Order: sequence, then C-alpha cells, then structure tokens
Amino acid sequence: MSAPASPLFADRRAIGLLLALLALLLALPALVNSYILSVAILILYFAYTGQAWNVMMGFCGQLSLGHSLYVGVGAYTVAALFVHYQISPWVGVWLAVVICTLMGLVIGFLAFRFGIGGTYFALLTIAFAEFTRIGFDHFDWVGSSGGFFLKVESHGTLDLLNLRGSPTMFYYLALAMCAAAFVFCAWLLKSRAGYYWQAIRENEEAAQALGINTFRWKMLAVGISSAMTSLAGVFFAFYYNNLFPEQIFNISRSIEIILGPIIGGIGTLFGPILGAAVLTILADGITELVAAMGLEIPGVKQVFYGVVLLLVVMFLPHGIWPTLARKLGLGQGSGK
Repeated sequence: MSAPASPLFADRRAIGLLLALLALLLALPALVNSYILSVAILILYFAYTGQAWNVMMGFCGQLSLGHSLYVGVGAYTVAALFVHYQISPWVGVWLAVVICTLMGLVIGFLAFRFGIGGTYFALLTIAFAEFTRIGFDHFDWVGSSGGFFLKVESHGTLDLLNLRGSPTMFYYLALAMCAAAFVFCAWLLKSRAGYYWQAIRENEEAAQALGINTFRWKMLAVGISSAMTSLAGVFFAFYYNNLFPEQIFNISRSIEIILGPIIGGIGTLFGPILGAAVLTILADGITELVAAMGLEIPGVKQVFYGVVLLLVVMFLPHGIWPTLARKLGLGQGSGK
C-alpha cells in the first residue's frame, strides 16, 4: 500500500487542479457551440447556488428546503426596479441582498429563538417560500401569475451595466460568481466562523457547552447563505428575461439547488461544483435521449434526479467528491 500524500503535496495538487479547471473554463466559449455553452451556464448557476446553500447546511448543519425564496425575491426585486424605474441591476442588487438577508434572518430568528430545528426548520423554510409564491401570484405590479418580462436585446448587444448581452457574457459572469463564491467559502471554512459552524453541525449541545453562542453563529450562516443566493436570482432574471411565481418559487427549484452539494459532497468546496456538473450533464443527456427516441415521459428529469440521489446515498453516502479526492491523493476532501 502506498503512503498517503503529504499535506503540502495534497495542497499543491489541489491548487494545480483548480488552475487547470479555471484555464479550461476560461477558454470554453471559444471551444464549444452555443448549445454546450448554455449547458455550461446552467452548471455554473447550480454550482453557485449549491455553494450558497452549502454555507447553511454543509458548514453549519441547518437544513433549508426553501432556498428558492431567495432566488425568487432577488430576481423580482432587481427586475422590477430595472423595468419600472430603469435602475441598473448593479444598483438594485444591493436592495435585493438586503431584503433577502432580512428574510433569512427573520426565518432564522423564529426558528432558533424558539428551538425549531431539524425537520421542522426545513418545513418552516418551505412554508415561507410557498407563502411568498402565493403572494407574488397576486402581485399585479410584477405581473402576478401571468409572468413578469424583461426586454430581450439582440445577442450582438454588450451592455454589462444593464446585464444585456450574449450568452458568452452571461457565461463569464456566472464563472466570476462561482470563482468568487469558491474563494469566499474557502476563507469562511478557515475562519473562526467556519470552525464554530462545524462544531455546531457536529454537536450543537457540545458547542454550547464550550461557550459558543450557537444562536448568533447560526444566524450568521443563514444571513450569508440567503444574501449569496439572492445574487443567483439577479442572474436568473436577466439571463432568462421572464419570471413566473410558480416556476421560480416552486419547491422543485429548491430541490435542484440542494441536489448538487448532496451528490457532490455536503460541506466540501468542490462538491457543489462536481455535483452540479454531473447532474446537469446527465439529466440533459437523458432528456435529449428521450426526445431523440420520440418518447414523451413527463417528469423524466425528476425521476433521474431521484435515481441518482438513491445511488449516491447507497454507495457514496458522503458524496462523490470525498471519494474522488482520496483517489486523487487530495486527502479526505472535506475542505477542498
């Protein structure tokens, strides 16, 4: 049996892997067609949202099944300011972040102050997302259930100030968001907050006995996660140019957000990225295969998600990345 790689060697290999991946992603638009580029944008979007959710669940152990709430509120806030008042999304995003952070903190306060945790906390997040969906279904200012639409510009337009441009522009924007989230989460893991969160995740009562203010640190995790997720909503609104409450606030949207980290590896940095890539590529491939065969199978993507999740839970309970990291000589993969 070969000796395990030293921490320094593992770190160098991890850095090399990161640099190689970044170089490939930077060059990707020049190497692929528009269809593959659209799939890559979707992967980056889910990698980012998965990283944001991972802060709350993977780092701190607080299960949220209602993260579509922050995507939807962030999207509607910035889109409405842009359409009604011509306010640049780079300005409107600050209001979206504030609103979503406050919503997250309200949910966290109600749960943590009154001892609501585990499954009941997850149900509370679902309830808030569903209440908001019903509210936006009757909110005429943003189109209610009929949808809210942004003006679609020509793909030849490049207006970064107003986020109007080609898929290539959105690709690099999504890549920048993912890279920033990766670096930020890596810093969080090594910070005092990261160590406190991991203590709370493993044993909250023991963390309290050590003098950790679990309420304050859990609230911080919720606030950061909701703020990060709101940025994904801004991207969603200006990339797709249409918003429907039933679509963006639906629990299925939250499930799509959390599947990447679960499949890739909860609490890891590479897990949300790897999980998003695996799920998006395979699910899109299954959908295309079914269409090519001339079949119509409602919900085929959801069935595929369920099968993949079942297989990972059975054979890779910690996710794909920790196992892959060990095989690549990158240690346990828990923080890489």
